[in-house]
This record gives sequence, structure tokens and C-alpha cells, in this order.
Amino acid sequence: MKTDLKENDFITNGDSLEAPSFGWELIMDLYECDQGSISTEESIKRYARELCDVIDMKPYGEPMTPYFGEKQEHTKGYSLLQFIETSSITGHFSEKTGAAYINIFSCKKYDVEKAEKFTKDFFGAKRVSSRYIIRE
Repeated sequence: MKTDLKENDFITNGDSLEAPSFGWELIMDLYECDQGSISTEESIKRYARELCDVIDMKPYGEPMTPYFGEKQEHTKGYSLLQFIETSSITGHFSEKTGAAYINIFSCKKYDVEKAEKFTKDFFGAKRVSSRYIIRE
């Protein structure tokens, strides 16, 4: 059976090659963010475009940024969906609490530390809680 996988597409374990993981997901909860950066549509769209450059991902279409959740103060704000050729970047922003919740999922590996640092700096977060999941 012929595949398009190359050696560097596999996770190495010593000298043997294992089947590749399905994808990698960085989950970030950012607190005490700069209010202007999480409450303007243009700022959130700019974040998605710039993040794609930082982690070398190709956007698929324009970022979507609906504003909703207005029935409760803590859920009111923008959400983000940026499809990328290898999956998606999603985010939810709470104006009331100054928090942002970002997920970066991709079937293509990316530099997690770069993604986290860029995101923290972009939103001016004073505190970040992150988790990194390898999907098999």
C-alpha cells in the first residue's frame, strides 16, 4: 500500500518508526487580558491572521468572529473560528472577566511554546493556564 507519508511525518521512538499521531492541540485559558484586544473584532481577526504566520499554518478562508452570549454577562463577547488547512483555531472572549479561551488544533505539528508566548503577548494576559494534548 502506497502512502504519502515521509519519514519526518512519524514520531520517532528510538530507531523505530511509529504510526503518526492524528494531531496536536494546545488549550489556553488566559486571564487579566488587555480589554481592547479581546473586545474588538478587528483585533481578534488580526490575532488569527498573525498566529497563522507565527506557527506556519495556512488559513482556510477568513476568520469568523460572531458576537453573542449576551444573556449572561460572563459569556458576552466575541468568539473566533479560523479554519486552517490542517484543522482550526478557536477562541471565546469574555469582556466581563477579561478572559480568553483559545484552542489550536492541527494535524500538522507546530511550535507550542511560540504559539503560547505569541498568544499571551498579543492579548496582554497576566496569567495563562495551558494544556497540550497529542491526539492519537
